Amino acid sequence: MRHRHPVRRAAAWLAAAALSLPLVAYGQPSDSALRDALEAARNQQWDRVNSAAIDDHVLSGYVEYHRLRNQLPLAEPGQVLAFIERHKDAPLAEWMRGQAISRYGSAGRYGSLLAVADGEPSGTERQCHYYTALLGPDPLAAAEGGRKLWHVGSSQPSACDTLFNRLREKGEITELDIWERKMLAWRQGETGLASFLGRQLGSRWQEARDAVSRLQRDYAAVTQVPTCIGPECHGSGALFAAAMYGFTRADTEAAMEAWRKIASHLPFDGDHRHAIEEDLAFYSLVRNIDNNRGWVDDALPRIGTSRVLELRVRHALTQRDWADALRWVAMLPDETRDDSRWQYWMARAHEQLGDSDQAREAYARAAQGRNFFAFAAADRIGQPYALNLERSGFDESFREEIARWPAVQRTEALLRIGEDGLANSEWLNAVATGTEREARALADYAQRRGWHARLVQTTITGQMWDALDWRFPEAYREHFMRWGNNTGVDPYLLMGIARRESAYNPVALSPAGARGLMQIMPGTATLLSRQLGISDPGPHGVLDPELNIRLGSTYIRDMTARYRGNRLAAAAAYNAGPGRVDRWLRDSPEEFDLFVESIPFRETRDYVQAVLAYRVIFESLANGGSSEGVAMLSSAETTVRYDGSLLARN
Repeated sequence: MRHRHPVRRAAAWLAAAALSLPLVAYGQPSDSALRDALEAARNQQWDRVNSAAIDDHVLSGYVEYHRLRNQLPLAEPGQVLAFIERHKDAPLAEWMRGQAISRYGSAGRYGSLLAVADGEPSGTERQCHYYTALLGPDPLAAAEGGRKLWHVGSSQPSACDTLFNRLREKGEITELDIWERKMLAWRQGETGLASFLGRQLGSRWQEARDAVSRLQRDYAAVTQVPTCIGPECHGSGALFAAAMYGFTRADTEAAMEAWRKIASHLPFDGDHRHAIEEDLAFYSLVRNIDNNRGWVDDALPRIGTSRVLELRVRHALTQRDWADALRWVAMLPDETRDDSRWQYWMARAHEQLGDSDQAREAYARAAQGRNFFAFAAADRIGQPYALNLERSGFDESFREEIARWPAVQRTEALLRIGEDGLANSEWLNAVATGTEREARALADYAQRRGWHARLVQTTITGQMWDALDWRFPEAYREHFMRWGNNTGVDPYLLMGIARRESAYNPVALSPAGARGLMQIMPGTATLLSRQLGISDPGPHGVLDPELNIRLGSTYIRDMTARYRGNRLAAAAAYNAGPGRVDRWLRDSPEEFDLFVESIPFRETRDYVQAVLAYRVIFESLANGGSSEGVAMLSSAETTVRYDGSLLARN
């Protein structure tokens, strides 16, 4: 998030702690012996590994992994492939394949590399090794892959040097490719790389280099440099795209004036021209440059991307130009336009323009979804929310079978020895590679084990979007209800915030330092603790789920009080900070849906919608899965003016 605020959202799902003992024990060899062996294997202390004590342990493959990895690149491909086959149902298999590709590639054992590779690997370094290995047996594939790796504006790993040098010798990477990469490096501010690439160009590119030097000093010189850059003008597109990229960000209005002068004279079309014009349209709209609006409206039909068309719709809504909003929504790509959000705004526009039949049809289409605007549409036409709840059931005999699955046993064993990160990898690999029924069975297992964070991640990995009982588990309910009631805050709102902030991972830690279920910053915890008259929990104590919920409840209570009990504004403040929300309210177009759409930060705009939709789901699940009697917002929240009058302190 580009702004600072004491309550921050977790950027990633981190490892969840084991919350209880395993359901079934199957007489595994000593976990302590395996733990000791794994630590020794990581440190290459093989004299400390008691193989006899761990050979029959379900996790013995983890020790074997470190042993074989240590033997690379001298180990033969057959050994690697045999390991992969033995552990094909575990993440160990692909980890070993990746290690072998890296070690064989670094050693120049390209035949061995290709023997263990299974198509293009992940990761730039391994990809460079892979395509270097293909230079002999499949030069066309090597050239295609190598050129993709070349065309980036940042330095690539040294593993790519051999591949790039060979492709240049063969003429597969030409001076034009060097020039285009130089322009990408300039755009990304990689001055060292840009200078290095410039020195690789021959005298035919001197005028082009001179043009870059001039433009680096003054973007406005884009109207004065030659339009034909490089042999046969082939370098013009990359140069002008790079120059306009920087110019548009530095001074959009001046960049637009320059583009009007030179656009018709430039000897290129296609991707470069489209990128320049999309950038100009985007920044003209973001920065509200009225002088550019006529050009933007003329250009948008040919630009045609959702990024700029959505911005244009939002501008029309801010101005309450309903006919204009309808016009631009109609130009959105079909898949985008069919989303509940845009169907809702089509309906609102039709309604404001007096076409009630068209409005009702569009509201009905919007209401088929399960999100903020779908629920708002359902409220408009008085129909229940479409939860589309899907439930799965498994008999006890099958559940007992699941507990014996190797991946489940490995996960349980890894949790027992404190390897939570490896346990998550095991679990999610099983979900990702299993059948739909197997993935759902694993979700059922996670629910029964009380693995709330892992359960949420299971539904994401398995794309179980309608399995609401699993996606929104009944986790820490007693704490949410207690502290919600104690502070006078809607407990379902608290659940929605926690679900969005941490995906119910009690030890979640964001890059900014926010912690726990409700992502409380340690400094905020100190202030809130002082307010409550309790001891400062410190950075570790704040991870306690009940205390974290208590502190988060207190903070959201203060925010709802600030905005006269309005949960929508309070949720926005929880994410973006009250100072920004105060300012947005003063500039707001007043109605609740227009306020949400007018929030300038996309993260906060999405956050508010998610939290309020999640609270509907949590309350509906508490209602047995029915949305009857459930309302996303109160009547006051949908009818109040979203402007400065909403502030309790003016």
